[in-house]
Amino acid sequence: MSNRRNFIKKTTLGTIGLGTFLGVNGMVKPEAPFTSIMAKSKKKPLIISTWNHGLPANAETWKQLKNGKNALDAIEAGMKIPEADPNVRSVGYGGYPDREGKVTLDACIMDHNSNCGSVSFLEGIKHPISVAKRVLQNTPHVMLSGQGALQFALAEGFKEENLLTPESKKDWEKWLEESKYKPVINIENHDTISMLVIDADGNLSGGCTTSGAAWKMHGRVGDSPIIGAGLFLDNEVGAAAATGLGEAVIRTAGSAMVVELMRQGKSPFEACKEITERIYNKHKNHKDMEYLQVGFIALNKNGEYGAYSLRSGFNYAVSDNEKGHRMEDAQFKMSWK
Repeated sequence: MSNRRNFIKKTTLGTIGLGTFLGVNGMVKPEAPFTSIMAKSKKKPLIISTWNHGLPANAETWKQLKNGKNALDAIEAGMKIPEADPNVRSVGYGGYPDREGKVTLDACIMDHNSNCGSVSFLEGIKHPISVAKRVLQNTPHVMLSGQGALQFALAEGFKEENLLTPESKKDWEKWLEESKYKPVINIENHDTISMLVIDADGNLSGGCTTSGAAWKMHGRVGDSPIIGAGLFLDNEVGAAAATGLGEAVIRTAGSAMVVELMRQGKSPFEACKEITERIYNKHKNHKDMEYLQVGFIALNKNGEYGAYSLRSGFNYAVSDNEKGHRMEDAQFKMSWK
């Protein structure tokens, strides 16, 4: 974990190095040029997703789109990359377990017709994004949870397997020595992958998948599988997705609010920034504030995208025809102390 902390500290220092735009206390200066914090592209398709593990996920999603797959199939294929990677410790196989040593998974997926599927508190299935898609396709429901989600997955032909790798088990056993719970999101680059796509026809889709906060209480569900919190889209307006401490995003219906601000005429960046600051104002005296981090990515119907986070260190992957696949750093309100 110390290596992860050092990595993010270096990332943070690199972000803070943008001295032209940041004040001495790490706050974004209001005079920061609009073009520096809001990227515009009306080229389609376009994919954005959270964190470094979004880059290989984007690459696979892009490949699938170029091969004629629909957006939901492409998103599923892309998200299966980090879900199956044991080195991505916050998603799927190899994810950090809860305080009982069990890896529990959340995921959701949503298409341009507002069809959506979700699973929460799912154990033993490597690809929860695929199960969420089956919920969308093969049930009258939006969300299945826990044992019911597992029963459904097995009935759909998914294989049950142990998702706790030796590395994650070792880290859990070390955590048990003190058993202190502090979800310091992205100090360890530990978080959800959320993905938003606008396809060649201009239609929006999105998905989220995660193993949730490390060492959480058994049964805890974050924002990622909740439509309107971790993910939301309206094909007439835009799409948004969240990362960070799920409880704060749930309390504010974060992604739905970002989309509603875009409906009112805000740019993706402006909408992400306003909701992040709303979360800050509602939580600045909250017990979670010491370790609170949230961030949003957003994409509007014109193919314009943006992102913003409460604290430094949040980056996201972008893929388009113009510049290919790359990582971009989100602007933020404050630095970690």
